[in-house]
Amino acid sequence: MASPSGSGHERSPSPEEPRRIVVTHRLPLRAEPNPDAPHGFDFTLDPHALPLQLSRGLPRPVVFVGALPSTAASIPASEELAADLLARFSCSPVFLVDGLHKDFYDGFCKHYLWPMLHYLLPLTPSSGGGGLSFNAELYRAYLTANTQFADRVFELLNPDEDLVFIHDYHLWALPTILRHKSPRARIGFFLHSPFPTSELFRAIPVREDLLRALLNADLVGFHTYDYARHFLSSCSRLLGISNHSHRGCIGIDYFGRNVVVKILSVGVDMGHLREVLSFPETAAKAKEIATKYMGRQLFLGVDDVDLFKGIGLKLSAMERLLELRTELRGQVVLVQINNPARSLGRDIDVVRTEVLATRDRINTRFGLPGYDPIVVIEDPLPMHEKLAFYTAADICIVTAVRDGLNRTPYIYTVCRQEGPIASGLVGAPRESAIVVSEFVGCSPSLSGAIRVNPWNVDEVAEAMGSAVRMSELERQMGQEKHYRYVITHDVVDWARSLDQDLQRACKDHASMNILSVGLAMSFRVVVLGPGFQMLSPGHINPAYHRTGKRLILLDYDGTVMPQGLIYRAPSEQVIRILNELCSDPKNTVFVVSGRRKDELAGWFGPCERLGISAEHGYFTRWSRDSPWESSKLVLDFDWKNTAEPVMKYYADATDGSYIEVKETALVWHYENADPDFGSSQAKELQDHLRDVLAKEPVSVKSGHQIVEVNPQGVGKGISVQSLIATMGSRESMPDFILCVGDDRCDEDMFEAITAPSSKSSLPEAAEIFACTVGNKPSLAKYYLDDPSDVLKMLQGLAGSSTEHPVASQHQVFENSLE
Repeated sequence: MASPSGSGHERSPSPEEPRRIVVTHRLPLRAEPNPDAPHGFDFTLDPHALPLQLSRGLPRPVVFVGALPSTAASIPASEELAADLLARFSCSPVFLVDGLHKDFYDGFCKHYLWPMLHYLLPLTPSSGGGGLSFNAELYRAYLTANTQFADRVFELLNPDEDLVFIHDYHLWALPTILRHKSPRARIGFFLHSPFPTSELFRAIPVREDLLRALLNADLVGFHTYDYARHFLSSCSRLLGISNHSHRGCIGIDYFGRNVVVKILSVGVDMGHLREVLSFPETAAKAKEIATKYMGRQLFLGVDDVDLFKGIGLKLSAMERLLELRTELRGQVVLVQINNPARSLGRDIDVVRTEVLATRDRINTRFGLPGYDPIVVIEDPLPMHEKLAFYTAADICIVTAVRDGLNRTPYIYTVCRQEGPIASGLVGAPRESAIVVSEFVGCSPSLSGAIRVNPWNVDEVAEAMGSAVRMSELERQMGQEKHYRYVITHDVVDWARSLDQDLQRACKDHASMNILSVGLAMSFRVVVLGPGFQMLSPGHINPAYHRTGKRLILLDYDGTVMPQGLIYRAPSEQVIRILNELCSDPKNTVFVVSGRRKDELAGWFGPCERLGISAEHGYFTRWSRDSPWESSKLVLDFDWKNTAEPVMKYYADATDGSYIEVKETALVWHYENADPDFGSSQAKELQDHLRDVLAKEPVSVKSGHQIVEVNPQGVGKGISVQSLIATMGSRESMPDFILCVGDDRCDEDMFEAITAPSSKSSLPEAAEIFACTVGNKPSLAKYYLDDPSDVLKMLQGLAGSSTEHPVASQHQVFENSLE
């Protein structure tokens, strides 16, 4: 038997060889019943199978993982059969029992997830339009099936060498499940369907599960930028995760990992098309079709039978064309080839019934003896006959109302260029015409096509008429453009590019220091930088006990209080913990914040011994009853008269944003604005302020959902250095420093206590703990996950004694992760 690459490879690759593991719903196999064959079926590779085509450009060896063909789905699980298929075809089967497969595929995939991705909301408990409401039992079946796929992949996987390519929405949960089994697995996921707008995606009850699943891959691929944009917007709106672009590549920082977002349309299998086009029977059939429709313009549509291919709209447009253009009656024919439906259900039956009824109505109205304007072919056609129709057709028409890519125009272009009778004269320029829906993924790449809104039947009819009137030169130019694109963006190029990008995305996997966090579909791995580690009691408690002069520096928002709260005042728990820390005479405790001094003073009134450094250190007081000290800088705040109107303009233009006026600074907040619009406005505001304040002694900085203007020479780092210097002048130089913060401005504090010049002014044996909140790139050596972990750590210090051993505090951290 031939190998997937066509190179004669017939044995399972050795475990030592790096492999590409291609995971799809179905294996690229044909299964023909044969009572005399082992297991009752003859298996062969299916050259038309998309998984086989998509692997053309991957380095060998390639192993396929998927369910058996539907004709052989009843075969019971058999490791003997699995070993045989792996050895002969590099195919490793996943045995899904009938009930599970039905709930997984027909239930959740085809009647819930697939319609949702194609913009169909289930507005009633059981929508007659094809979508069903979310069913938790079906979702559990979906996860169970994905788990069985993960088990099979894991059996084959060498995580340090192999690359795993997961295809399409059927296996959307697989990256999370596989990442849980193998944290260092090298995983790529490509979505072949649309990714809907975030407004619709948010209607899915398990939306966070699905987003986190894609983020557990190392690379996520989409056909078009629109789909990628919708995915990025959903990540921002639902998970608060932003993205970045570097040298043309889009990335998402997800718990220390960089998830690459790839945009690349799948092309056609040129080798396979050329092979079938060269068959004598293809040429014979093409000649037969050309002869049959000689003297008439032949429209061709090739579609799966489903709700979204717009077949009925296409036929209605043909009817409208014949109504408006009476001279075309008898001169144009639409041949509609209906591929077999991929699932069963009332929605499919409705589509088929409506198409046939529309055909009969149009043929009754406009048919003539020996002429039917609509020809619907429902019987499955062999590949050579289908390509013969592509070759003979004058115009290709695609009116899908929503489709992930749709390669029909690509196949048509190749057939018109390389088909046996693509032109009437040998050597004459090839020509074609394409009418394509603007809602299909291939539309942006077809610059010479007539793009239409398929819902506008008059517009489609007009486009069909324009295609008929198109000159030979116009058809030739369009054909040249499309053919040039198709041959340079085929499946080989697609697979090679995807493989190279996944290798780059995973180049640091072997050296990653990782921590597994979360349960079930919330599972993720946290990647720690070199020397970057979670701050555990085992690190800090011993140092805290053996030191005698301690300085504890705490940011406020996002550190001891979570972000996003409406009421920002400290809780009773925060006040109690701070008072317990301050009650130890060895401790000097400061809240270092960008907030206004009066606000902080009011909130922390119950904390008698707490120090406060407000407005990034411009105002400082050492205890509740001590006076406020201000920076020694002589400042002129006239720049506010310039900056505030600019901020007000952006606040008025950005719903949900507002301005905070401080004594020394101005802050534009946009945490309540639309995430995408707010972020875009923040970048523009920052640039605008830097322009108008270029000659002023201020700095314009961005933080967590803020843009802030501060005087130069004022900052948390400078404030911390001043605090340490003051303690030294009082002969209380700290030999223990704990500094915790979460924002960009807190990095200045970390630098102030860890820079060599700063450390040299501290006692030689000083214990320094710089800790950021959230695992992200930082100057800090330690991290904690969130403010609740910060409070648990501080509570542990406040109450630590010989009665509170390190082990019990360590357990607190383990429990917090769960």
